[in-house]
Amino acid sequence: MATFKKFEDIEAWKKARELTKQVYRISRMGAFARDFALRDQIRRASVSIMSNIAEGYDRSGTGEFIQFLATAKGSAAEVKCQLYVALDQSYVDESTFGKLAGMATEIGSMIAGLMTYLRRSGIKGTKYKTATAQQ
Repeated sequence: MATFKKFEDIEAWKKARELTKQVYRISRMGAFARDFALRDQIRRASVSIMSNIAEGYDRSGTGEFIQFLATAKGSAAEVKCQLYVALDQSYVDESTFGKLAGMATEIGSMIAGLMTYLRRSGIKGTKYKTATAQQ
């Protein structure tokens, strides 16, 4: 797995950004736009995926990064669940549901893979390098 220089290099973040763009696109149309609770919740959940990947990365500790990744993974599942609600309410068609739910599942899997990699890597993060260098 490649070393990341910035959170924007993380493939799961890039895919989460695309999912968020699509969620905003579909939730501004028709009856979906008027269901304020669902619209706002699915938007928050999609943004949460991106935000938690970014925040976890910038924490500079692998343990913290993994915790934030777990939250991001949960948010991906939340988006998928809310897409079911949107489908059941006929806010989205089967094709749109399939595409976006598939993206959410893929992002969740990518995040899980990154979490596994980080747990096995033995890398502690940059904040530990600084602490070791000072001793």
